[in-house]
Amino acid sequence: MGKYAVIDLGTNTFNLLMVEASSNGQWTELGRERRFIKLAEEGIGTIGKAAYARGIQAIVDYDAILKTHGVEKVRAFGTAALRTAGNGSDFIREIKARTGVEVQLIPGEEEARLIHLGVIQAIPAFSGRSLIMDIGGGSVEFILADDHEVYWAQSFPIGVAVLYKHFHESDPISAVEMELVREHLAEVLVPLREAMQQYPTALLIGASGSFDVLEGALAPEQTHPHHTRFPAADFYPFFRKLLPTTVAERLAMPEVPSERADMIIVALVLIEYVLNLAPFREILVSHFAMKEGMLVDLVRGD
Repeated sequence: MGKYAVIDLGTNTFNLLMVEASSNGQWTELGRERRFIKLAEEGIGTIGKAAYARGIQAIVDYDAILKTHGVEKVRAFGTAALRTAGNGSDFIREIKARTGVEVQLIPGEEEARLIHLGVIQAIPAFSGRSLIMDIGGGSVEFILADDHEVYWAQSFPIGVAVLYKHFHESDPISAVEMELVREHLAEVLVPLREAMQQYPTALLIGASGSFDVLEGALAPEQTHPHHTRFPAADFYPFFRKLLPTTVAERLAMPEVPSERADMIIVALVLIEYVLNLAPFREILVSHFAMKEGMLVDLVRGD
């Protein structure tokens, strides 16, 4: 069928995924790349000058990679930061002018649908209903689903860049700041608590972002090509280990990627909050998320 690519312009990272698809809809990966752009490093309301330049350069570079591989069918999606930033439309227009790549802004609900579609490619048979959690920089998507059906889904503006900017000023994080994060989550995530009462589950599936850190620290041995799993109880010792650390101390830890050393604490506080909403027994980390869901849509629609 040809060569396809998707570009996911997230708040923290820009991701490129290229594949060659056959007539039966199966694909072979040609390459992927991830750049940490951190569009919201100066706040979610405006893309700062340095982040703006990093983002434009990333898409220029991605466009060159696409041309090298002869990829013609490309779809690019913008998410939370580009939806809310005052100069997001200027950013999208400059990408179009410099590369020809058209960035489509999608709402949080569409993000959730694509995340579920991607996750079921990595974990084709859930053991019953699961809570899928995708932590982005600007927003977090929650999906209560099994491998056939989505029962409930919602996007919330509590991504790690947002939480970090608003609450994490001390180094290490202070007890007061921790409490403020938890109070904010309790206020914002009322719909999630209600949905989980209606659709109970004991399995949490983490997609993307900060769950990669948990995977590296808690599930070093991979038994499946596209996901890993570990007991939910294993999260808490790791959380307690990192909580009192400074950014400098985390940068020295091999289990913490340098790009995530600043925001990982608020991410862990968020995960801890969610784990306390239900008797979760297990955490699965999906290697596929929104960009793989985008790819399924692109290939199926061609």
